[in-house]
Amino acid sequence: MTTTVRPGWDGRYFEDFAAGDVYEHPLGRTVLSTDNAWFTLLTQNTAPLHFDHHYASQTSWGRPLVDSTFTLALVTGQSVTDVSQHVFANLGWDKVTLPHPVFEGDTLYSRSTVLTARPSGSRPDVGIVTVRTEGYNQDGDVVIRFERTLMVYRRGHGPVHAKPVVKG
Repeated sequence: MTTTVRPGWDGRYFEDFAAGDVYEHPLGRTVLSTDNAWFTLLTQNTAPLHFDHHYASQTSWGRPLVDSTFTLALVTGQSVTDVSQHVFANLGWDKVTLPHPVFEGDTLYSRSTVLTARPSGSRPDVGIVTVRTEGYNQDGDVVIRFERTLMVYRRGHGPVHAKPVVKG
């Protein structure tokens, strides 16, 4: 039997983006109570709605809401493999909306649509890409929507992933 080594997915370079393309990001992630509590404390968010179950039980939600900045961070992270694996720099997040709450125990998925892709006017080694990313829960409810603009390396530019040679 002949063994063929095939490289894993390495992400897109600027040349790989085309307006209108939609990327269904491959991994979902269940939000745990620990995630919500740790992220809330890590960011010094003192709103008890996120970490005090007794307090949250008295609200119209009846339970803790997940910190919305955790939702933004998680859904952005889910998009990295398809959108920003070869990022030079994030330029901004715009039009962030949260149309549906996220609760502990929800599983989030995401997809991104390429809105624009253009060469950089000042840096010949990168291009500028804008995507609209949506995160949605296990029921298909969109929980977050945002646009993100970033600079992405052109193929053949930027850092190279150093991989050790496997011995034996």
